[in-house]
Amino acid sequence: MSICNKVLNYYNNLEKNTVPENIEVLDPYCKDEVKKIQRDFYGRYFKDSKRRIIIFGINPGRFGGGITGIPFTDPYNLSFKCNISSNFKSTKELSSSFIYEMIDEYGGVKNFYNDYIISSICPYGFTKNGKNLNYYDDNHLIKNWKNNIIKSISDQLTSFGSKQVCIIIGKGKNQIFFELLNKEYKFFNEIIALPHPRWILQYRSKQKKIFIKQYVETLKKIKHE
Repeated sequence: MSICNKVLNYYNNLEKNTVPENIEVLDPYCKDEVKKIQRDFYGRYFKDSKRRIIIFGINPGRFGGGITGIPFTDPYNLSFKCNISSNFKSTKELSSSFIYEMIDEYGGVKNFYNDYIISSICPYGFTKNGKNLNYYDDNHLIKNWKNNIIKSISDQLTSFGSKQVCIIIGKGKNQIFFELLNKEYKFFNEIIALPHPRWILQYRSKQKKIFIKQYVETLKKIKHE
């Protein structure tokens, strides 16, 4: 079975859990347009059987993966960088712009996705009061979704990931949570954390090129180890 089919099978079998009344779940995967996009995207870049190193984001945002179903990929980059058409308005997300600028520096989408696959620690996104909410920012989410997250990571590793190493995007609480899970369940031999694009662009925007270089150098070093 190709990596494409394994990834599609993973998304088709995701399970949601309950959330408080003031929190909404971003579930793009139930939409026919997103199912088509995923078939086109993973069919284009993951039609082989080679396992990929997984890059885990936090959870999908409402302007990126929460729309397209492709992590860190807004409608604009889906079209103009990945050459995947959709019916979505060609909107942009800051984190997606950073990631695809980094992918260009890496060598382009074909080379990048030949080595890596981007996912999320929690495959569903959340919003509260109309704003993105990280899974670790609400105690209810942490408690009720922990088993879903564990199963999601395990399923990906079993199906298409490399156990040797993974990348997580987002330090602080995200890194602590993931490292504790990994210590308990021993998913990966090594975890490498990189700063989140949103943090970079909000607090270190003048150093964006330096962080892109850090990303690329880290990923290319891992690839050759």
